[in-house]
Amino acid sequence: MLRPRPGGPRKSPYITPQGEQRLREELTQLWKVERPQVTAAVHEAAKNGDRSENGDYIYGKRRLREIDRRVRYLTKRLDEVKVVREVHADRGKVYFGAWITLEDEDGKALRYRIVGPDEFDVAKGLISMDSPVARAVLGKRLDDEIRVHTPAGEREYVVTAIEYPYDN
Repeated sequence: MLRPRPGGPRKSPYITPQGEQRLREELTQLWKVERPQVTAAVHEAAKNGDRSENGDYIYGKRRLREIDRRVRYLTKRLDEVKVVREVHADRGKVYFGAWITLEDEDGKALRYRIVGPDEFDVAKGLISMDSPVARAVLGKRLDDEIRVHTPAGEREYVVTAIEYPYDN
């Protein structure tokens, strides 16, 4: 009998066109390239006899489960997401997809793009719209002050720039 897993916090359904493209490429890579290779390796390993002591077989089966789990997740997630292709008419306000520059109390500038939860990468400056910083800055204008609760305490920032990648 399967135990139901507790669902995590619900993710926002929005994604940028670039994020959707990356998810589709990952799904294609897993399904068309990796899975057939691993299936062939498992098939060959199964020919070697005792499967309980066959490391190639055991690893291959485990990798197949990982691939299948990820394929199921990506397929379901791609059906749920809403691709945001257009920028809101008021480009003076922070909306989904915007590149923002924030200045902290020490004068240090931080640049982020607000993206969907499936595509965030802080090292590249991509933050999820569900993050505390993004939630605090969404709807703000240039020179607005925001307060963000962080593990290190409350921080204050000023919005110093708002850009949209779709601008010509």
